[in-house]
Amino acid sequence: MLYDVRLHLHYDYAAAAGGGRHQVRVLPQTVPGVQRVIAASLSFAPTPAERADFSDFFGNNVTAIAFRDAHEKLDIRMSARVSVLRPEPGLDVSPDIHGLRAELDAVRSLSPSAPHHFLAASDHAGIDAAISAYAQESLAGSAVATAVDLCNRIHRDFAYDGEATTVQTRASDAFALKRGVCQDFSHIMIAGLRGLGIPAGYVSGFLRTIPPKGKPRLEGADAMHAWVKAWCGRDAGWQEFDPTNGMRASNDHITVGYGRDYSDVAPIVGVLKTTGGQVGEQAVDVIPVAA
Repeated sequence: MLYDVRLHLHYDYAAAAGGGRHQVRVLPQTVPGVQRVIAASLSFAPTPAERADFSDFFGNNVTAIAFRDAHEKLDIRMSARVSVLRPEPGLDVSPDIHGLRAELDAVRSLSPSAPHHFLAASDHAGIDAAISAYAQESLAGSAVATAVDLCNRIHRDFAYDGEATTVQTRASDAFALKRGVCQDFSHIMIAGLRGLGIPAGYVSGFLRTIPPKGKPRLEGADAMHAWVKAWCGRDAGWQEFDPTNGMRASNDHITVGYGRDYSDVAPIVGVLKTTGGQVGEQAVDVIPVAA
């Protein structure tokens, strides 16, 4: 699939900010064998006094910006053309949980994609007894089968509710509520898999939404999205699952970044020299392009 992706983030400040520094992670990345970025651009208004583009430890595209002059709002616009062609899931060659632990012990690499980085508790996805017990019910004959079952159960058992949580909500709190958004469902699945000893990480990106039959696609109605990657052994490697929709990641999932949880790949983080609060808006368009 070939897509044109457009993102607009807009922030209004209650009082003019006298300065600020931010890190922005919204540019899609090229993922060998899965996704290729053909062209991409990122712009800011007002224009920052400083800008630096680099890759972080996990290979995510980061743009660091700084403002020195007073400003009352911030607009971030990203556009990209991306080709996505995920391989079809093949034969399940993943080991059971005991075999997975043996294969994990044999991994000596500490590269960014090494499973060891994704096994311990992290800020938003701590190891929680209640979540681990819930995940235990999904234990199946293989690591992939376990992840598939847990993904489907979260989709079935939890209600999507955009008002129930915030970006600061931890997996344990969302689990107790039994509701939340894609970020929460991903954190719950990550925490559950880690509780079983299956390395799991967070994937941020975009999701093409398909309008109801006969209805037009609404401009700006697509969304930033989150899903899960799980290390399923030496031969199966990393597999990606979307618990919000109860499915494996598909060609409609466009990757921006990988991390241990949301904290590693938040679209924007930073500090402002100001008083009062701020209001943010987000608009995303994922438009299929005829080949």
